[in-house]
Amino acid sequence: MSELAVPAPSRHQLALMIWLAVFPTLTVLNLLLGGWLGDLPVVLRTFVLATIAVPIVVYGIVPRLHRLRARVLRGPHG
Repeated sequence: MSELAVPAPSRHQLALMIWLAVFPTLTVLNLLLGGWLGDLPVVLRTFVLATIAVPIVVYGIVPRLHRLRARVLRGPHG
């Protein structure tokens, strides 16, 4: 069975998807690592968080959001 083509997300949809991936990821990382990173200078703390968060978001969360979006757009029979 071939999958129906789903158009690429608009700029606004992509921005929302990225926000939905980044905000919770950074929140969880801050809750988990905040105690260990609290004494670091803000730039170093941001670097560490970004180094951990970016691969999680790019390789883990955003692809799942793209698949979810495609399923929603295809509807219940797609």
